Amino acid sequence: PIQFASNALSVLKEIDEELFERVMDKFTFTGTRACGIKDGLRADGSFRMTGDSLDYLWNPDAPADWFVKFPLKQCADLYGLPYTGVVDRPDLQEILIDECKKLKPDFIQNGNPVTGYENLGENEGVKVTLADGSTADADVLVGSDGIWSAVRAQMYGEEIKKSSGNLKKRQGCTYSGYTVFAGETVLKTPDYYETGYKVYIGPQRYFVTSDVGDGRIQWYAFFALPPGTKRAPSGWGGSTRDEQADPEENLVDYIKSLHEGWSDEVMTVLNATPPDSVEQRDLYDRPPELLRSWADGNVVLMGDAVHPMMPNLGQGGCQAIEDAYVLTEMLAATKTTDKLPKSLQEFYRKRIVRVSIVQFLSRLASDLIINAFDTPWSPHDNLGRSWKSYLTFFWKPLLQLAIFPAQFAYLYSYYPTGSMGDLPAALEKKWKEQHEKDAEAAFELVAKEGQKSAGPSFFKKAEVAMKEQFSTVGAP
Repeated sequence: PIQFASNALSVLKEIDEELFERVMDKFTFTGTRACGIKDGLRADGSFRMTGDSLDYLWNPDAPADWFVKFPLKQCADLYGLPYTGVVDRPDLQEILIDECKKLKPDFIQNGNPVTGYENLGENEGVKVTLADGSTADADVLVGSDGIWSAVRAQMYGEEIKKSSGNLKKRQGCTYSGYTVFAGETVLKTPDYYETGYKVYIGPQRYFVTSDVGDGRIQWYAFFALPPGTKRAPSGWGGSTRDEQADPEENLVDYIKSLHEGWSDEVMTVLNATPPDSVEQRDLYDRPPELLRSWADGNVVLMGDAVHPMMPNLGQGGCQAIEDAYVLTEMLAATKTTDKLPKSLQEFYRKRIVRVSIVQFLSRLASDLIINAFDTPWSPHDNLGRSWKSYLTFFWKPLLQLAIFPAQFAYLYSYYPTGSMGDLPAALEKKWKEQHEKDAEAAFELVAKEGQKSAGPSFFKKAEVAMKEQFSTVGAP
């Protein structure tokens, strides 16, 4: 699944009403419920819903499960926007492709990516080179080809996917210091309908769970490990088991071993996870391009191709959607092709400040949780006694009352629709009824048939279908 925060939902609705409605039909709201940071060691294992006050300081019986809750709903309400949530990537991909085909049936061509380009000069556009050696002419080339972008490689003089010897640098991107394991399970926890996503913090790692609809819980385990510490398959949804470092290793048991002493809530989720659903990815990002434009003549970069960011704020896809909207506005206002290079430079100037701030906040969130956060200090036990524990404790009121409200208010402050009035509440009400029906059906099915691994991604299915199609060509 991919997270769409309130700002991205506003942009989607401004782009196309029908697109927005179709995404909402497949959406799972998380920001309508309790989301925040839990104590990975002190959460009592019952998934109980407690407050995040400081009562436990003077009352040893007061629960300390929740450290801080995020004001996602309050910040969305501030601007009158739909609430943050997630949508399955295959569902989103199918919706986007279907809506684009309505505008141009043959708009997409798979299997022949862009490998280079040549600016042809004023008013002449750009010549694009494809993997099979063919070329195509266009007014504008938009490099939206992801973190290992071939378009960026040419623009910035990089070599595609080239890594340094220690793997800490790769095509201009920097290893964040963290690798992440991910898995998915269908599990009815006692707080399933009351929580959206939770971040369990503890020494040198954190563990995230999120409701992703249909009774499913997606989890992410972040560890400060060297790059290339590979144990699990590496793609989300498309990898096969022979890509695992040791095919016989039970990856769930390995991840549990790294959380020894943690709350039973973490263990409950892991125990319910099929081991063959676990995947892994080393996390790379890059610093903001403050000194280099995203544009070169009639070529421009956007999204992960130029500003990949850590996943902690769930803003990677959101910022790409904002890019697309602003770029479309700029191009629509450009009346002659000779003005295109100037418009692309203006697009860069319009986006660079906001994107740089979001990149910084995303990286800061990761670094703080791993390097500056620990089990918070408490006068009633010895679980948090390091200097980080004291620092984490003293951060609490600042995070609660100032930092998180300001952070989410800023993230949601780009909303081209303006306030949507009563629509967010109506969308939540409609979703809530269906969400419970779908989840209960999934829980009942798992009770009868057991857990199953998630299916392949949309593009993996398309790849298989294409191979099958080619294998039948010429068959009698």
